[in-house]
Order: sequence, then structure tokens, then C-alpha cells
Amino acid sequence: MGDAEAASARVGRGSGVAAGMRVFSPEYYALCAGGGMLAAGATHLAITPLDVLKVNMQVNPMKYSSIFSGLSVLVKEEGPSSLWRGWGGKFFGYGVQGGCRFGLYEYFKKRYSDMLPGSNKSTIYFLSSASAQIIADVALSPFESVKVRVQTQPMFAKGLVDGFPRVYAAEGLSGFYRGLLPLWGRNLPFSMLMFSTFEHTVDFLYQKVIQKEKQNCSTIQQLGATCLAGYISGAVGTVVSNPADNIVSALYNKKADNIINAVKSIGFRNLLTRSLPIRITLVGPVITMQWFFYDTIKILTGL
Repeated sequence: MGDAEAASARVGRGSGVAAGMRVFSPEYYALCAGGGMLAAGATHLAITPLDVLKVNMQVNPMKYSSIFSGLSVLVKEEGPSSLWRGWGGKFFGYGVQGGCRFGLYEYFKKRYSDMLPGSNKSTIYFLSSASAQIIADVALSPFESVKVRVQTQPMFAKGLVDGFPRVYAAEGLSGFYRGLLPLWGRNLPFSMLMFSTFEHTVDFLYQKVIQKEKQNCSTIQQLGATCLAGYISGAVGTVVSNPADNIVSALYNKKADNIINAVKSIGFRNLLTRSLPIRITLVGPVITMQWFFYDTIKILTGL
């Protein structure tokens, strides 16, 4: 029995909605996308207050100079509710992005493995994650455009419902994609390193630390390996993607007209370091929980 047939047989013996589901079928990819959507949407919603602070630190670093003082300023000047500005963009935008990222990653990994037999694993991981992320960011960009404005411009809009028509009225469709190139610049290297680091770390943990095949491990051991690999992969991706994240915030808030001006106004050193501590604080746990929820959903459904 080949790998695909063996995997399909294991899923067939699973429980719940995955019982009898064929691996690499449309239903399989839909379940992966649904799991990614729930995992990404829920985790990004939970860290909305820190994301509000992060974006404000990027746009106005003199006023919001550190995590604790920045939170204090926001609450003092705009009230506790200000910490939840843009929650709709976080939940729905990153939910859609997560569904595309995880579901399409599984799809492209299978496609590229078939197209490029014998290729290095890292090559397959890089190609698959990049292809998935390109599409995921096209879906995310309109939500991100509104979210950043809502979080940094209190009088702009209350959320997605009034934010979308306001952006369209002022800038047309191009307003929703003003930061698409920097989004790709931020998320492509992040996603490529995140998925590749995760896959290699999981392999290392099973081979060198746990020293068992994954299918012979308990659910706790599997999810433990998932969480550790998820945190490491999130931290690695954050450092690499930080410059582009600063550029995205500058463009959406019209602090610069284009990428070159944004780089000049922010400065090379600040591109690397501005908001990096809070991004590591944010992204490491978020990616960890995304992988945890994603793998939990796959375990519970027999995948």
C-alpha cells in the first residue's frame, strides 16, 4: 500500500466528519482550510489589544515607546474599548488568510511533490508556502487596509462595516491594495520560513527527542511537538518579516507615498528593530496556538 493509500485508510478509520474522507480530496482540503480559518481567526482576535498597540508604535513611536507605557496611553486617552479597535479586521481578515494559507499549503505541497519527485523537502515547503501566501494576502489586503486605519485613526471608522465604504469612496479599489506588495514582502518570507522551520523542527523532535514515529505517539506528545515547533517557527519568521511590517503600517496610514519613501522615513535600523519586541511577544504565541488548534482539529476529525 502506498503512502497516499495508507493515509487514506487511516482517515477512513477516523471519527467524526472525516470518517471515510479521502486524503487529498476536495473535502480534505476544505477541512484543512476550515481548520486554518478557525485557528487563525480565533488567535488573532485574542491578541487584538496588542496588535492595536503594535500598529500605533509603528506609526507614532515617540508617543508609544514601550509596551506598558503604550497600553497606558491608549487606555488613558481613548478608553479601554480602544484596545479592541479593528477586531473585525483581525477576526475575519486573518481568518480568511489562515484558511487560504493552511488549506492551499496542503494543496500545493501535494501538487509540487507530484510535479517535482525527488526534490529537496525544503524546496517543496518553500514553493508550497509561497504559493499559498500570495493568494492568502490578496484575500487579506482589503481587511488589513481598513483595520490599520481603524486602529490608528479613531475618527476614521468604527469597524469593517463603515470602514470598507469609506476607503472605497476615498481611494477606490486601489485603496484596499495600497500595501499588498509590502504585505507580500512581510508575509512571503515569514510564511516560507514558518512552514519550513515548523516541518523540519517537527521531524527533528520525533527523530531525535521523542524517538518515535508520529502515529505511535500519544495525542499529548503530538500536540507538544506541534506547540514547540510552532513557537520556534513563529519567532524565526517574525525577525525576518519585521521590516516589511513597518512599511505596511506606514503606507496604510499615508506616512509615506511609496515603499522607497517609507524606507527612508523609517530608517534602516528602525526597520529592523521598531516594534520587534512586541511582534515577537505577539507572533510566537499566536503561531503556536494556530498550529495547536489546527492540529487539534485534524486529530479530532481523524486526520
